[in-house]
Amino acid sequence: QVLLEESGGGPVQPGGSLRLSCSSSGITLDNYAIGWFRQVPGKEREEVSCLSASGGSPRYADSVKGRFTISRDAAKNTVYLQMNSLTPEDTAIYSCATRDVRSCTGYGYWLYWGQGTQVVVSS
Repeated sequence: QVLLEESGGGPVQPGGSLRLSCSSSGITLDNYAIGWFRQVPGKEREEVSCLSASGGSPRYADSVKGRFTISRDAAKNTVYLQMNSLTPEDTAIYSCATRDVRSCTGYGYWLYWGQGTQVVVSS
């Protein structure tokens, strides 16, 4: 059974930082492209970032470029999302997911999803 579990969410003041973690059991995250998504009730889910299994340049949504950084620790089978300079517009439920292929581009689909972790940016 494959499980993805996010952690690290919570309340934070505008301008602050959080680091989200996505740990996995039952799958080696290093073998697949992995992404972070966020969703606000009533809005479509947004891809925040994607990191291919081969490394290379991650993909970021324009809204988070320069503020968020995705990375992976193969030894811990964990992927991170470092979020800096947070604004209230970043408030959402953040989820990680793996593709069924190694690349963030081209054919493939999002195979496994975590339950999500809530991030609330407010003063």
